[in-house]
Amino acid sequence: MQNRQKTREITTTALMAVLLAVLGMLKLPSIIPGTEFQLSAPFAICIAACFGFKKYIKIGLLASAVNLILGVHTIVNVTIAMIFRLVAGGFLAIAGVGPVTLVVSGPLGTTAGRLVLSTVTGTDPFALLAAAVPGMVFTAVSTAVMYPVMKRVVRKTGVSLD
Repeated sequence: MQNRQKTREITTTALMAVLLAVLGMLKLPSIIPGTEFQLSAPFAICIAACFGFKKYIKIGLLASAVNLILGVHTIVNVTIAMIFRLVAGGFLAIAGVGPVTLVVSGPLGTTAGRLVLSTVTGTDPFALLAAAVPGMVFTAVSTAVMYPVMKRVVRKTGVSLD
């Protein structure tokens, strides 16, 4: 039975990492140029909320490695993604999973990522944050919709990454 549980954990971790990587590759356009949205942000928040910070970081590292190896992301993309993960996932780990923390964690992670990006690129942080606002709103709303569904699927399948 121990081997079966370990196999399930490895498979689920790999599946979540691949889904996160694929969603990180796709950018949904917006009517305002430069304000595209990645569905990976709300999915990432749901992973952190359902599986915990430690597993979320492991899944995020695997997803970033996949995107880096495929040439879809650069070191800068991975750095910003990891800042997002540390801040958003860390916030959930510290503040707990609840309706408000779920909705706030994504925009907090995005804000931190944009501030680091402004430092790396020498760009005005307010310009980067202004361009990110539509995506932050979409992340908050999408997380609120996605989380109950993902929580139910995790519960019904008995998947646990503890």
